Amino acid sequence: MLIDMTSVTDAEQDTPLYVRVTQLLTLALKQESIPVGTVLLEGHIAELMRITRTPVRQALQALLQQGLVSKFEGRGVLAGPATSTPKRLNLTAEMLGLHELDPSVRKARSWETIYNEVEQDVVHLSIFDAFRLNELELARHFGVGRMAAREALQRLESLGLITKDERQRWNVIPLNRERMTHLYELRILLEPAALESAALHAPNELLQKMNQRLEQAMKRYPKLNRKTMDNLEIDLHVTLLSYCPNQPLLDSLKRTRSILTLSKHVLGAAAPMPTRDPFLSDHLQVIQYVANGDLAAAKEALIQHLTMSSAKAIERAEFVRKHMPTPTLPYAAPIATH
Repeated sequence: MLIDMTSVTDAEQDTPLYVRVTQLLTLALKQESIPVGTVLLEGHIAELMRITRTPVRQALQALLQQGLVSKFEGRGVLAGPATSTPKRLNLTAEMLGLHELDPSVRKARSWETIYNEVEQDVVHLSIFDAFRLNELELARHFGVGRMAAREALQRLESLGLITKDERQRWNVIPLNRERMTHLYELRILLEPAALESAALHAPNELLQKMNQRLEQAMKRYPKLNRKTMDNLEIDLHVTLLSYCPNQPLLDSLKRTRSILTLSKHVLGAAAPMPTRDPFLSDHLQVIQYVANGDLAAAKEALIQHLTMSSAKAIERAEFVRKHMPTPTLPYAAPIATH
């Protein structure tokens, strides 16, 4: 259950940070959106909440005293009693009950204030060609420090959108037909395996909420904004799969995220919204198969969905190349090819 605390009162804002963290984690543990036995590491929680480790450490200590978490032989603490079997799951903001834009827990760091716009710029560039990004000019353009610009670029690098050349210069990786085909082939190989493993750990409440969101969206389509569509993509391809305990597998999948960012910034924006919903019914079918325990059918449905999505995504990218001008940005320059 996501907790929307964007309307907190002034009094709540004055509550010590570690207390607010304790409250968030307490609710998540009691509702079991954090499954019993999950290994909780203060560094990972701090990263998700985008705060320092100190308030997280204080919150975990308070939870230990309340008996909601327990010590064990490994690093961190266990969700629930000490007799629980340790589960090293990949925690998500939703599991923690933390709203993505929750100002009551932390303030955005400098790179976060520019990230979405930089991501959108880079995705649009990647559709057209290879570009070189100037870190200093990017910082000047957005009015932030060099470090903030670098951190935003490093985030894009982790998603497979940009890379560094032999001279340590930032280059946009073109999302041409060949690369898009290769990324979808990788997703078709990896996502079903991650789904099968994740299905064994994902709480029923999570699946029910995803099911509800999809059904509501299908009734409203095409009157959906890009943020809603993006969140629905993330539900299946990021949040649900994050329950897979195989971290190397998830790390490999993260390198294919450029495909999701393409849909996020192109579908319904540069390219028109399709007359029929592009993925909602497919996602609903996969979620329902998982909820019913039919993992073979869920994997097959996911493969079919990704196969069809590949052709649609390539088609959308072609539309943008033909109908939209190449973006002109003060911090990006085309890379000459011979």
